[in-house]
Order: sequence, then structure tokens, then C-alpha cells
Amino acid sequence: MLKAICVFCASSSKVDPIYLEASRELADVCVTYGIHALYGGGAVGLMGAFANRMLECNGKITGIIPHFMRELEWAHTDVTEMVFVDDMRERKKRLIENVDAVVALPGGIGTLEELLEVSTLKQLGKFDKPIVIVNTNGFYNTLLSFINELIDKQFMHSHNRSMWTLVSTPSELIHVVTDSAMWDASLINKGAS
Repeated sequence: MLKAICVFCASSSKVDPIYLEASRELADVCVTYGIHALYGGGAVGLMGAFANRMLECNGKITGIIPHFMRELEWAHTDVTEMVFVDDMRERKKRLIENVDAVVALPGGIGTLEELLEVSTLKQLGKFDKPIVIVNTNGFYNTLLSFINELIDKQFMHSHNRSMWTLVSTPSELIHVVTDSAMWDASLINKGAS
């Protein structure tokens, strides 16, 4: 059962509206299924659109944001459950603690870093929950192509392709998480062989 998810997404507001709509659609899924969402605590971009929809629909949302971002006034002021942490490392750790899945919406370098870190933890057997990549409008095609190149060139084992589940829309989340197989942490011993 999906009780809590971590959401990684962009803080940019200058993006195509299709990406903002995907974040609102994910919020609708969370509200419909009573899923507690943990996100980066921001007030703008996909983060802001996601949080605003969660709040409008009385969804359960927790923001986790470093103190320095609060000082820059980046924290969403209407999210009542806001956790302030010392740095980005603690933020990432807290975001994935006690969640049932990680969902990556489109985003910039910060989102990519978060997605790749949790993927590395999964590869190393330190995180075994589903990772769902929402590939809105083919946003992640280039990244996935590069990962396939890493596999083709023997920098990663082919089984690592199964670390993620790719969906086109957030509405697919419940189905793919319910049907996803548990990650086999023993695969860590395979390396790139």
C-alpha cells in the first residue's frame, strides 16, 4: 500500500506549462489515494504547483528545506508541515526516509542529482523502494539514452535498467508501484559484469 512518497521536481517557473500540469496531476493522485507527499519545500515552479494543488485539495504534504533556502525566502509559506534542515545532504536523506516510493518529475540539475543519488543508493542496496520517473513529453529520454550507453559500454550492469519504472503521466503511479517487483539487493555483487 502506498502511504507516502518523495517527490523530486523543478523549482523553475519558466518551463512549459505541460510540466506544471504534470505536477498538479501528481498532487491529484496523492489526494485521491490519501498519499502523504514529501517534497523539497519550494514555493515556485513544479514544486510550487505541486504544493499549491495539494493544499487546495487538503492533501497531506511535508516540505523539507535547508535553512539557507528559508533565508532566501524560497520556502513555501503555506505548507504548515515544513521541516528545516542544516544542508542539502540532510534534506535528501530526510526526503527518502520512510517513504514507499520516490517519484521524479521533470527538473533541473538539483532534481537530476537527487534522482541519481537515490538510484545509486538503490544500486548499492541501501534503498529498495520503487523509483518512478515521470517522463512528461519525453523529458527524460536523453538521460535514459545516456544510461543505456553506460550499460552498453559496461559501466553499469544491464539489470540496473530495472531500478526505475518509467511512466508518461502521473496517473500511472499507483498501478506501477503496486505491480513493481521488490529490488534484489543481492544484485550489488554483480557490479558492471
